[in-house]
Amino acid sequence: MGKVAVVATVVCSAAVCAAAVFIVRRRMQSSGKWARVIQILKAFEEDCATPIAKLRQVADAMTVEMHAGLASEGGSKLKMLISYVDNLPSGDENGIFYALDLGGTNFRVMRFLLGGKQEGVVKREFKEVSIPPPLMTGKSDELFDFIAGVLAEFVATEGDDFRLPPGRQRELGFTFSFPVRQTSLSSGTLIKWTKGFSIDDTVGADVVGELVKAMERVGLDMNVTALVNDTVGTLAGGRYYNPDVVAAVILGTGTNAAYVERAHAIPKWHGLLPKSGEMVINMEWGNFRSSHLPLTEYDHSLDFESLNPGEQILEKIISGMYLGEILRRVLLKMAEEAAFFGDTIPPKLRIPFIIRTPNMSAIHSDTSPDLKVVGSKLKDILEVPTTSLKMRKVVISLCNIIATRGARLSAAGIYGILKKIGKDVPKEGETQKSVIAMDGGLFEHYTQFSECMESSLKELLGDEASESVEVIHSNDGSGVGAALLAASHSQYLEDSETS
Repeated sequence: MGKVAVVATVVCSAAVCAAAVFIVRRRMQSSGKWARVIQILKAFEEDCATPIAKLRQVADAMTVEMHAGLASEGGSKLKMLISYVDNLPSGDENGIFYALDLGGTNFRVMRFLLGGKQEGVVKREFKEVSIPPPLMTGKSDELFDFIAGVLAEFVATEGDDFRLPPGRQRELGFTFSFPVRQTSLSSGTLIKWTKGFSIDDTVGADVVGELVKAMERVGLDMNVTALVNDTVGTLAGGRYYNPDVVAAVILGTGTNAAYVERAHAIPKWHGLLPKSGEMVINMEWGNFRSSHLPLTEYDHSLDFESLNPGEQILEKIISGMYLGEILRRVLLKMAEEAAFFGDTIPPKLRIPFIIRTPNMSAIHSDTSPDLKVVGSKLKDILEVPTTSLKMRKVVISLCNIIATRGARLSAAGIYGILKKIGKDVPKEGETQKSVIAMDGGLFEHYTQFSECMESSLKELLGDEASESVEVIHSNDGSGVGAALLAASHSQYLEDSETS
């Protein structure tokens, strides 16, 4: 019995030692893995860094590309498209104007009653309609006949407030948010469809011509006065309410900017100089790229795997479409190399774009002591049942790094525009402000992003110059902006001015 007891004691002692060694080894492995998590986090933070000197380099590169894009077609990664809008709304616009906004799987038809400086937008009505999926891949006539039919039905519901004077034709601003080669204010040929549309016989055709023919087929008499994209519309809407608006920036799913340029500063413009001496330029700034942009391994892989590698580089690091995806890619590396979520990688984490930017915004905004929102979002999206507080803090740190880089680069882009038009330094005796009209869900709903963008712009401008620059939210440029441009370029404008 004594021998058995001794053997049992020795076996137990060995088992305890083995267990202790196992626990120590697991702890060492665990601490080693956590050290790797922190290492990945720190490396990412360094690669995304946007010190003020770098932002100035980005702004200078933006200004150089702007000059190149204005000098010749294809001279820059920035398209610097001439919008043919040379007469922005002043607030004096009167009358009834329609707008059609086609930017995706839904479209809107709208009408506005404008009452001049005293009354502004007196009344607005709209209708939103989904496009049947077969029409998105069918024939051009079928799509535009459907749109014209809805527009005709909408016109038929005009109340007494929207009665036009006898003999006056209805006028419409057409927001068409697809790549177009504009040939005049009211004409432009489709370069390519995006957003799930694929209608071959529209490509290369004048989209206004297609709409006009469809309106004629349904017996609708309406003049398409202006063809605009949503960024130019935002600029028009901003200028209507504030005469100091000089530029517009969309920060939403995608990103773009438009601004007011002096007509004589556009070498590639070969027409007569407009009376106003000004021309709105649609920058298509999402396509900006520069060696000064702080790109990481995650950005390079995202770009390589995208539908348009090498293009829209700025958009891929600052816009709402991509911020959540960058977060997913960093978390995946942490899961693969440092077992961030435990021994198994959550299968959902391998699905591209599963983390949407609104979710990232909700995570980033969590101020509860135990970061409860972060835990519930990780559970809902990635099906990770439990997460520790230190894991949640790492996720918030990643959100902060990604959003801060995007916001500060957005500010650098705006600063580049202000430099180009000479509004980056205060002029002696000048009291006029320079106002930037902003729109888009990212700017409107991601508070940390928009606040960081505004503070970074002030940092770039300095205290004195930032006093004369203001950022405002200009809502629904693609709607009211199009109607206002129809009004400011109305065929009846000279009649009303001479009467």
